[in-house]
Amino acid sequence: MTEYGPKEKFSLGITALILLKTGDLIVGTGEGIVALCKGSNYKAMKRIQVQGGVTSLTCRGEGHQFFVGTNMCQMYRINYTAFKEELIAACHNEAVNDIVFPVGTSDLFATCSKNDIRVWHTPENRELLRIVIPNMTCYAIEFMKDGKSIISAWNDGKIRAFMPETGRLMYVINNAHSLGVTAIAATNDCKRIVSGGGEGQVRVWAIGEKTRKLEAVLKEHISTVSCIKLKKNDQECVTASLDGTCIIWDIVRSVRKQMILANTLFKCVCYHPEEYQLITSGTDRRIAYWEVFDGSAIRDLEGSLSGSINGMDITSDGAYFVTGGDDHLVKMWDYKEGTVTHVGVGHSGNITRLKICPGNKYIVSVSADGAILLWKYPDFP
Repeated sequence: MTEYGPKEKFSLGITALILLKTGDLIVGTGEGIVALCKGSNYKAMKRIQVQGGVTSLTCRGEGHQFFVGTNMCQMYRINYTAFKEELIAACHNEAVNDIVFPVGTSDLFATCSKNDIRVWHTPENRELLRIVIPNMTCYAIEFMKDGKSIISAWNDGKIRAFMPETGRLMYVINNAHSLGVTAIAATNDCKRIVSGGGEGQVRVWAIGEKTRKLEAVLKEHISTVSCIKLKKNDQECVTASLDGTCIIWDIVRSVRKQMILANTLFKCVCYHPEEYQLITSGTDRRIAYWEVFDGSAIRDLEGSLSGSINGMDITSDGAYFVTGGDDHLVKMWDYKEGTVTHVGVGHSGNITRLKICPGNKYIVSVSADGAILLWKYPDFP
């Protein structure tokens, strides 16, 4: 039997095949080669390379076109006669950790995952830019308010800033945190960055034209900092941590103002737009409202029936907020009433973060299975 069959072999195995009506074969391999094989000895006449190993091939119509799917979450359309590939769809192939909109526009948003940051064009649902840092995981991203850079938090303990149009690296802050940078936020005047790390420290960085200086180290949390939100006046911020505390800091004097304690791992925190209240949530599945002034609890809602709440965002007028978590549901809440007004069913993995776009056109949620879902913002009567 070893004497039979073609002499030429493909590397990493053959993962997909199509038999055409002409008797020719189209072969997809684990290395990402798509080849057209003819004749009795199946000699490869044409071959092209796609990104990632081929997982599926399918014909369209009479076989004049066919589609290729790969394990890097890329979909290609290939014309049979020209045998050239055209990318028609792409997405993350690892858990998506964060989603952000730039200030004042809903047409763009950025997401981050293992290996890369991607910028998407909302109306056409297509990828505009991909910034690749191989084998590193990006935990959090933020657009600077002036729109001149994307700052990102990575598991190798570095803060990296990129140009939003080209993806060129602008600067790196090395050794920003010892156990990876897990949360990041920038002030409105774009002169400071507040970062949180896996070891629980919160650090304030002064960002100059060509310099990056450490201004303050705030050591209170004893576990990973999961979320950082700043006040509009750039003088105060709140950090949520997995140690069961949320701390309100004065970042001008670098001191603690208030501490919120609860029997939960805090995953997310939001300032009400008028900044006199906070809402928090986490693994105890409860949404809690807190007074910013003295850190006292105002009220407590049952946020989910199963699983932690990982992400929340509030509208610019503070009337509604959205939450998402391990129950795979996007829920819209009335802030004053504390009731669910709408529920979105669509995710098949745990929701990691979600955002309401500026201007309330969409809600975008991202999940641990690599999905990015766009929801139409509901019309309220």
